[in-house]
Amino acid sequence: MLSSAQVEEAREYAAQRFAEAGIVITEPERAAIEVSDFGLSDLDRTGLQLIVYVNTDRVCAKEIVLKPGQTCPEHRHVGTGGEPGKEETFRVRRGTVYVYTEGTPAATPLASPARREHYTAWHEIVLRAGEQHTVPPDTLHWFQAGPEGAIVSEFSTRSTDETDVFTDPDIARLTVVG
Repeated sequence: MLSSAQVEEAREYAAQRFAEAGIVITEPERAAIEVSDFGLSDLDRTGLQLIVYVNTDRVCAKEIVLKPGQTCPEHRHVGTGGEPGKEETFRVRRGTVYVYTEGTPAATPLASPARREHYTAWHEIVLRAGEQHTVPPDTLHWFQAGPEGAIVSEFSTRSTDETDVFTDPDIARLTVVG
């Protein structure tokens, strides 16, 4: 559970990072910055801040801010209603992001997530500003910001985050504010 003050602090952090990167957001977008701790109450290590620009039946575009070392936990986008799961492309705008997917594990991974016992995908892709990677539907993946934090644009097919399947059984997709 996050306090209202923690949510506002995370929104302000994200808004400042957008401004520093020259990414203009409107006041309604700033007020709607989603802060997710994935139900673990450890936002600085496991979580993210994001804006959803558009999410229709066909496409989705988001802007994600990650604090230094902050991790989006391991998950997959499964299909629903006969549709394949979400295909998503991450493009790094600022900073470095370590993306992990299924495949040959890195010998010495650069990322170190909290609750490491719940991470099984260790094929490492290092993305720096201007680089991108596409994750196919129903592929186990997770990502972590480098030491300077990061801003990531996500372009995908329709987002149905509420159906994501997480490896960690304690994950809750919706943040509780108390």
